Amino acid sequence: MTIQELQTLFISKYGHSHEPLHIYFSPGRINLIGEHTDYNGGYVLPAAISYGTYCCIRKNSIPYIECLSVQIPQHYTILLNDISKKNNLGWANYIIGVYAQFVKKQLQSHNGYQILIYGNVPQGAGLSSSASLEMSVAYAINDIEQYNIPVIELASMCQQAEHEYAGVHCGIMDQFASGMGKKDSAIYLNCKTLDFSYVPIVLDEYNIIITNSNSPHALESSKYNERVNECKQAVKYIQQYYTISQLSEISVNKFKTIEEKIPELYRKRARHVITEIDRTQKAVEALNAGKISLFGNIMNESHNSLQHDYEVTGMYLDTITSVAQSIDGCIGSRMTGGGFGGSTISIVHNSSIQNFITIISTEYHKITGIEANCYIAQISNGTHKII
Repeated sequence: MTIQELQTLFISKYGHSHEPLHIYFSPGRINLIGEHTDYNGGYVLPAAISYGTYCCIRKNSIPYIECLSVQIPQHYTILLNDISKKNNLGWANYIIGVYAQFVKKQLQSHNGYQILIYGNVPQGAGLSSSASLEMSVAYAINDIEQYNIPVIELASMCQQAEHEYAGVHCGIMDQFASGMGKKDSAIYLNCKTLDFSYVPIVLDEYNIIITNSNSPHALESSKYNERVNECKQAVKYIQQYYTISQLSEISVNKFKTIEEKIPELYRKRARHVITEIDRTQKAVEALNAGKISLFGNIMNESHNSLQHDYEVTGMYLDTITSVAQSIDGCIGSRMTGGGFGGSTISIVHNSSIQNFITIISTEYHKITGIEANCYIAQISNGTHKII
């Protein structure tokens, strides 16, 4: 939808008002490497993409929030004094969860809001539509009310909203990437300290291709939270030998000296996280040195670890990556996001893109009976105001 169409639709739903209508955009993200390391205090390398969420918002004089979505029929009206706990409000829980974080900071205005949401992130693609929604709303309220909260702090607030109101114990990566994205750059983020730097994505004759498996991706009903708890258990075993509080605090070499003493399940989970943090650091070095083929190889190693040690890929993502890695012109392919469905990313030579898309579409459908969708990733800026 165009901005003008969104404005027209908003007025048709809510009517006219003396209060101005504002529109904000917050992108989804891909993660180039560093999967399931964020909630373990490790490094990640995400990038904001051109798909995201538009938040059309206007103050009203009555203390409630009205929530409408272009794509979802449910219309919610929530009193502002009724947001202290998670309610059965579906997608609107993300909005209420964000507002609740402002209330915690004693930043509750006397007015309410009328909100219309439109998202063009493919649903279930694992490209973080939820963080995109959260950040668009948080940024909008912060800007309208002139609270002057830094974007990094807004990202932390949105992470907390997801914990409390969506039940997903996610790390900070998704919200941080959505808020702090930069065009043609990835974010090299230390999830423990929130120190970060931008890494220019210069792929020369290559492009990043997103392939949506169209296999349902629902973190709330998946084993995502189970993996979080397994990592915590792995830390407890390692603490018998080294003083750590998170898996990010032990090196690959030190872990190798004790890994056989850890029960197999927790050993595998820890091994993925610890080696993935190491791979992320090496991937940044490869990108900075212009060694694109080396970066592609590291992506392949990452997927292998996610498949065998962390066990979050599944048949659909494994099928796509296996086919992709066999195609001439593709130098690396891996799942991106939380897993359990969702999308892959692949580094493909420009001359091979059409052939890549044809082969992926044909072979994936032949094996799974599902149509896959491919997109060229456009790396974009983070959350911002449009009007």
